[in-house]
Formats: sequence, structure tokens, C-alpha cells
Amino acid sequence: MIHKAGRISPAPPRPRNPQDDPKKMEPKMINRRNFLTTTGLGAGAFLMLPTRSRAETLTPEAVFHDPDQPVLGNPDGDITIAEFFDYQCPFCKKDHPIVESFIKRDGKIRLVMKDWPIFGPPSVRASQLVLGASTFGQYRTGFEALMATRGRLTDSEIDTLLTKAGIDVARAEAAYKKEKPRWDGLLARNASQASALGLQGTPGFVIGNVIYSGLMDDAALTKAVARARA
Repeated sequence: MIHKAGRISPAPPRPRNPQDDPKKMEPKMINRRNFLTTTGLGAGAFLMLPTRSRAETLTPEAVFHDPDQPVLGNPDGDITIAEFFDYQCPFCKKDHPIVESFIKRDGKIRLVMKDWPIFGPPSVRASQLVLGASTFGQYRTGFEALMATRGRLTDSEIDTLLTKAGIDVARAEAAYKKEKPRWDGLLARNASQASALGLQGTPGFVIGNVIYSGLMDDAALTKAVARARA
């Protein structure tokens, strides 16, 4: 059984540059007693968190079951994959068809795509609009439209892509602004969790009690999910 997070100190992340080598990195095992306690200092590194509230953001419930987080895959799946991503991250978008195909084939996985907009203002706008669209049932539509692109996006490109996908951008923006504290709170929690996990860029996955940084192919996903179910 995985217990509540213990007291640890987060290491600040260094957002990965799109030109960095996208090679897969070694996964970090998360101590089962403390759940999400690894930091950017390397696997097995532990420090003390200064406040109880920050530690509570690292519970399994917070990472996998944030009540404001849209859910893809099977909502009733037996395990959850949490992926920290950015709509401008070329590696996230390269990996997405692989992740989507794997989850569809498995059929028993919840997928939560945790917006971590670290590539600049267009990334923030993309997250805001897609989250806003979720309030009127078009989260997947907006998500898929932007993930089907390559690399960097401008604000106008984001608006055009969402419009072509059938989303009323003005409505999505208004929906985001109407519930701004809710969505900004979600983005802030995601950033806090990514920092405490020691993620240095996107994509970053949490599957079971293990952190996986970088691209994951079908074989890596198969192994990680089997490990989480064991």
C-alpha cells in the first residue's frame, strides 16, 4: 500500500529546451512509504519539506485524482498514468500517438494529462483555452487538435487550430475566465508537483510509484504498467 507523502524538499525544475536530446532517461523509483519523494538530485535523494501543505500536494490522490483535472482513457481504469506535458513540447507531441494507442489497446488505464506550460505564453494560452473548452464538453477535441501539431505555436495559430476543430475560441476563453481561480489553481498545483518530483522538462510520467522522464515507447509503457499492477 502506498502511504501519504512524507516531508521532503523539492528541487526546482529546469525546463527542457526543445533542442535537447530527447533520449529516454532512467526511471526513478519512488519510496512506497513516502510515495512521491524523489527530487532532481537523483533517484533516492530525500530532503525535508518546509511546510505540511506542500507535502500534501504529493499524495497519490493529489497527483492522480485532482478533482479539477479532465480525464482521458478509461475513467474507471485500474491504474492511472499521469503525464506532465506542454502543448508546445515537440517530444510530448511525438510521443502522444504512442501513448494514446497503448492506452486504447489496454483498455483499463486512466490518463490524466497534467498541463505544465513551461514553453512560454502561448503554452499558457493553449492550456487555458482547452481547459475552458472542457466546461462545455470539448476538452478532448481541443487537446487532440493541438497535440496533432509540431513544435512551437503562436497565439493566432492556437486560435485557428481550435476554431478549425469546431471550438468557439471566444466561448472557451470566457469559460476559462469565469472559473479562473479553478483553472489557475490546477495549473499551479501541477507546477508545484512537477517541481517536487524533480522533473526537468516535458514529457514526464508518473506510473504507479515510479517517475519516468522523457519519451516512452510501447515497450517502456508495457513494462511500466505491468510493474504498477504487480
